[in-house]
Formats: sequence, C-alpha cells, structure tokens
Amino acid sequence: MIDLIQEIYGTIMRNKLRTALTGFAVAWGIFMLIVLLGAGNGLIHAFENQSADMKMNSMKIYPGVTSKAFNGLNEGRNISLNESDMKITSKRFTGNITTVGATTSHSGILTYGKENVSITINGVFPNHTEMEPMRLVKGRFINKRDMEEMRKVIVLHQKTADILFPQSEAIGKYITSQGVMYQVVGVYSDQNSFSPSALVPFTTLQIIYSKGDSIDNIIFATQNLTDQASNDIFEKEYRAAIGKNNNFAPDDDSAIWIWNRFTQYLQQQSATNILNISIWVVGIFTLLSGIVGVSNIMLITVRERTHEFGIRKALGAKPSSILWLIISESVVITTFFGYIGMVAGIATTEYMNIVAGKQVVDAGIFSMTVFENPTVDISIAIQATLTLIIAGTLAGLFPARKAVMIRPIEALRAD
Repeated sequence: MIDLIQEIYGTIMRNKLRTALTGFAVAWGIFMLIVLLGAGNGLIHAFENQSADMKMNSMKIYPGVTSKAFNGLNEGRNISLNESDMKITSKRFTGNITTVGATTSHSGILTYGKENVSITINGVFPNHTEMEPMRLVKGRFINKRDMEEMRKVIVLHQKTADILFPQSEAIGKYITSQGVMYQVVGVYSDQNSFSPSALVPFTTLQIIYSKGDSIDNIIFATQNLTDQASNDIFEKEYRAAIGKNNNFAPDDDSAIWIWNRFTQYLQQQSATNILNISIWVVGIFTLLSGIVGVSNIMLITVRERTHEFGIRKALGAKPSSILWLIISESVVITTFFGYIGMVAGIATTEYMNIVAGKQVVDAGIFSMTVFENPTVDISIAIQATLTLIIAGTLAGLFPARKAVMIRPIEALRAD
C-alpha cells in the first residue's frame, strides 16, 4: 500500500501543472453544482415561504367583462357580482364548498390626531382569516356579533398601525374616516401585502357607504378537489352557474375571473421541478467536463508510461496490479479535488446565506422575500461528491484496461 501511495505521489509530482489543471476542472465541477443547487434552493425556499400561509384549498372570484355575445346581449358587458351569486355559491355546491365569504371595498383616509393614511377599507366576513394568508398580531378579528350589529370596528394592517400610532398602542383607540368613527379592535400582518387594507364588518361597510348588495369578490374554501382534473370540472360547473345568474355564456372565461389557489400551487410546483432539473443538468454537465479531464490525463499517463508497464509485465507484474495502479491514481485525483470543490461550494453557500439569506424587497406598500436560506443539505453535497468519485473511477477504467492490454515486447520497443 505504501509503495502504491509513493508511486501515485511520484507520478503526480512529475506532472504538477497537468494534474493541477485537471484537478481544477474536477473541483470546479462539484463547486458549481453545489453553488447552483444553493442558489436554486434560495429561490425555492423564498417561494415556499411566500406560499406557506396561503390557503391552497380556496378560490377567489372576481367580476370581469364578457367576451362573447349571449342571449341577444353584446360582448363587452361589465359583469357585477352580488349577494345572489354568493347564495348560489354556498347553496348549490355544498359537496365542494365548505365556507363562503365576500369582500366589498371603499377608498378612504384614516385619521388619528395629526396622522393620516390613504387606504382601501374592505368589508369582510368573520371567516376572512380562514381563507386569506394573514395572521392576527394584536387584539381580535371581526366576529359574528360585529356583523349582526353592524358595529363600527376596524382591524388595521401592521404598517398602517405603525403610521397612525408611532408612539402608542393602537388597540382600543378611535380613528375617523371621512366623518365616520371606528374603534381599532385588532392589528394583522401578512407576508406579501401589495396594498395593505383596513378591515371592517361586511354589513357595516354596506350600510355606511350605500353599497347595496354589490360584491367586489367572493371567496370560498373547497373540499374534495384533489387534482387538476377535478378542479377544472368544478370551475366549469361554477362558471356555468354564475353565468346563468348573470346572463353570460357558460364558457365565457372573461366574464368572471377565478383565482384557483390549488391549481396555481400545482403550476408553481411544476416550475420548481423544472428549476431543479435545470440546475442538475447544468451541474452534471459541468462535472462531466472534469471527468473527461481525468480520463484524458490517465490516457496520457498510460502512453507516457508504456515502456514502464512493459518492464513491469516482463518482470512478472500481474495485470491486476497495473489496473489497480491506474484506477487508484484516477480515484486519488478525483477524491482530493472533489473534496476541495465540495468544501468550497458549501462555504460559498453558507456565505450567501449570511449575506443574502433573507433577501426582502420592501417598497413601502408591499414587501416580498425573494431569496431565503440558499444552502445545500450536507447529505446532497456528499452524495454528489461520491458520484463524482465513482465517475472518476470509471474514467480511469478505460485507460487502465489499455495499459493492461499492452504486450511486453511492444511496450519495451516504445519510446
């Protein structure tokens, strides 16, 4: 074993530059694979974090504009949702819908003392928190009694509360909006608020701002819709039901817009898988460049040592010893430089995690996490390195077999 190590060491030292360049290709391959996986994980983790609180078994319905003529009516009509659509939603699809809510809104200015903020006030149902990606930070949410008594209570977004109450507690305070006074009963937050809104009881907003029975959107939680096919069937039936109530074609996709969070999740999962596959493909081809380099240097080594191998065989060396010598040299180069590349790659991903491990874009009215925890599981890094070592062994196998097949008389004649 000591003799083998000495021979490998001697061969490497006689070809320092060539070995270093080949080793660099190997190290670079594993390094790039780990860094690419880390960067990909950073994007995927950020995406998963954004969707963590999203209620995937829910849909949101928005009114649209008809794109087809129907029952003598021209295309281009604006569709409005109302409470009859909400009743159809809750009564006709009991097998697939568990709870239904709605939103109606009004733009206003909230004022407290000298502070004020322009904001959208949304009238919502008590089940709003069950279907939207939000969490209560302080106080309470709107309840059934608030709805029944049409109370003037309001739940503020954390950012709105910070503006109106920079030095004091928001809960229990009274704020005004164009002459209407609301009591703050709760503060909420969400991960991705493009337009933070203030929330009041649905019935309160209807009465105060004379909304009648109009609805801006309907939201509901679903059940028994577990795949793309069942969701597509449900959407078709639901669109036909709302179309019958609002006199538009059942296949008019523009008349209402259905935001199906479950099918959106499936699409996002598909995009994530494509990203992962792309990273692995690029990384593996980068690794292959290093493996090809190892194979080439072994072929050159065999050619340069043809005379030596002939002498070995003439003196009685077994073919297996020569085979083992070439393969061992290939494995040593691959393992040593592969380990360096793995360590460098892990160190780089850890550095990325420290510098940009929680990258958030904050534009005031909204914030979004775009890069989070760009690290690679140590087991994945080790598996990739072991795969590289196995590939390095195979890369040395062909040159080794060529060395074994050399006839002693031909090898002794070689220059």
